Amino acid sequence: MELQVGVKVLLKNKNGKYLLVRRNPLKYPEVGPKWDIVGGRIDPGSLLLDNLKREVKEEVGLDLVDEIKLVAAQDILRVPGKHVVRLTYTGTIEGEPKIDTDHSEYKWFAWDELRAMSEEELDIYFKELLDKNLFS
Repeated sequence: MELQVGVKVLLKNKNGKYLLVRRNPLKYPEVGPKWDIVGGRIDPGSLLLDNLKREVKEEVGLDLVDEIKLVAAQDILRVPGKHVVRLTYTGTIEGEPKIDTDHSEYKWFAWDELRAMSEEELDIYFKELLDKNLFS
C-alpha cells in the first residue's frame, strides 16, 4: 500500500473572509469542480510547514503571514492501495490570489457561507471538519 501525506490550510484574510479554490474538473475528474482549501502532497524528506508554504505559493501565489495552527489529521482511503494522511491547518494571508492550473477559480467566503455549503459543493474532507466545528 502506498502512503502519502498531504497538507491543507484554511486561509483567512484581514477582512475576516476565508479563501476557497475550485478544483479544475479536467485535473480532478474523480471529485469534480468542488470548492476546497489550499494544499497538496508533501515532498518526502522536507518539513511539513515548508511544504505547506510551498503549496500556498504554488496554488495562490501568496505567502503565509502569521503562525499557523494544526486543526486535524484525517485518513483518506478513497483509492484502493493508497492511504493519504491529510493534515489541516489554519493560517492568514494578505493580497489577492493568483490561482494555478489545478483550480478554475477562487472566492472569499464569510464564515456563515462556508458553514451553509453542502457536500455537493465542498470537498468532503473539508466539509467533515466544518461539521465537527474544528475551526472554532
